[in-house]
Amino acid sequence: MAASLSVSVVVYHPVEKVLRDTLVSLRQAIRLALDAGVLAQARLILVDNGEVPSLFEPGDYFRIFGEDSDSIEVSCHSGHGNIGYGRGHNLALFETTCDHHLVLNPDVILEPDALVRALEFCASHPSVSLISPRSQTPGGSPEYLCKRYPALLDLLLRGFAPVWLKQFFSARLARYEYRDETGQGDFFSPEIISGCFMFGRTDVFRALNGFSPRYFMYFEDFDLSLRARRLGQLQHVPTVRITHLGGKAARKGWRHIRMFARSAGVFYRGHGLKVW
Repeated sequence: MAASLSVSVVVYHPVEKVLRDTLVSLRQAIRLALDAGVLAQARLILVDNGEVPSLFEPGDYFRIFGEDSDSIEVSCHSGHGNIGYGRGHNLALFETTCDHHLVLNPDVILEPDALVRALEFCASHPSVSLISPRSQTPGGSPEYLCKRYPALLDLLLRGFAPVWLKQFFSARLARYEYRDETGQGDFFSPEIISGCFMFGRTDVFRALNGFSPRYFMYFEDFDLSLRARRLGQLQHVPTVRITHLGGKAARKGWRHIRMFARSAGVFYRGHGLKVW
């Protein structure tokens, strides 16, 4: 039986071309899933955390989905201010009635068959709570979205260390990022998956009460992943493919570094500190 799918995209002063490219790729992936018969209906919920009037009015981005309006519903939330990444997605999670839900970054380009593969995998693996895709950078290099439980050293090395120091700890970082398993394109069950693309049954997100409001930005996906593992396996599915344009906190300035550090403190207080 064909499923229904909702997709939430949270933005805060996005780069318009990047967001448009993301939405175009999403529309193509939805269209292919509809044509393949694995999807009956889809809903896109845009959440604008900007303080200014909504980016989505008077409807420039709605027109991307215009010709599919019978099978793709588009709605938006705006005017609530910057409530944070996780709480923004919760606005969509708590109102959707669809079978499956995709948490999606506004800087992710989906391969055309990404949703077909995700829906097919979930249908045949009911014990899996959330799935993570195979990701690459815009240049085609592999990106490692899955993580093991982070030691404080891992976070500091990966986010802020110079290249020579990362090279010294390359074996450690490779293990933290599952590079041995991700590089082979295998299916495996990681401890933590990235919030840039989280796909699963809506009842799983609901059972978790969505993202924790304790996190404004960063580590909300780490926290959700660990809680989701109590309900079923997380799964890396290499047949679901994306390109991710995102960057690390250290590249975004001191404000993001402070948010990263604050959220790391919340995470370790809740799940336990691992230094080494």
